[in-house]
Amino acid sequence: MRIALGQFGASVDKAANLRRIVSMTREARAMGAELVLFPEGAMVSFEPLRSLAPDGEPLDGPFVDGLSRAARENGLTVVAGIFESVPGSDRVYNTIVVLGADGVLIGCYRKIHLFDAFGHMESERIEPGSGDTLVFRQNDLSFGVQTCYDVRFPELSGRLAAEGADAILLPAAWVHGLLKESQWEVLVRARAIENTVYLAAADQVGAGYSGSSMLVDPMGVTVARAGETEQVIAGEIDPQRVQAVRQKLPSRKHVRPDVYRRWALVAR
Repeated sequence: MRIALGQFGASVDKAANLRRIVSMTREARAMGAELVLFPEGAMVSFEPLRSLAPDGEPLDGPFVDGLSRAARENGLTVVAGIFESVPGSDRVYNTIVVLGADGVLIGCYRKIHLFDAFGHMESERIEPGSGDTLVFRQNDLSFGVQTCYDVRFPELSGRLAAEGADAILLPAAWVHGLLKESQWEVLVRARAIENTVYLAAADQVGAGYSGSSMLVDPMGVTVARAGETEQVIAGEIDPQRVQAVRQKLPSRKHVRPDVYRRWALVAR
């Protein structure tokens, strides 16, 4: 199965961002992709620092409707980051939505690990998700979803793998900084290797972001990688490759949840 990653920098203009996504979705279709992955916060820029509540929309709002049309008109699955309104709150959910090739909402994932690090306080503007995960099926593959900072927490990737994910989709707005680009690559590859899954990571570019979107295979081998500019890249996800790696490296069978639960009880 061929998937594409659309790397771009979101502005404060939602309409312009949607047009960019629509254009990149057409490009992904022309590349033969059946799924296209866009960054975290593809709907509207995190910057400048301000309340995101005025930009928030429900899952049946106009932005998701625009994503639905792009998916339906191009006949491929669209995965992108939005800011979902929270009734009665001045914060929003940092949500990833998945629209099938028929334009129907397959599901959503609300980011659970908020980026309160490196001088940033995402929790001041974002409501954390409850912990509900999202794994969906397409063709002969199962895809799990997480968001940006989540990649630093192996528990979530492991949970998605335990739920059957053959590949993990990681929309991100990876803030640039000292050693951050190196950490991005190490973490993306590590989560793929330790869970014997493909990992597709689509990042934002522009001022403050690292780019370097990439698709890596279950052995951590780079299948496709972007640079620092806006672009669409594509690569193949092969279920036979997943199975072959898991035969020679059956690490998921060696997981010890019984021991980990005991450790967690002792830690309390």
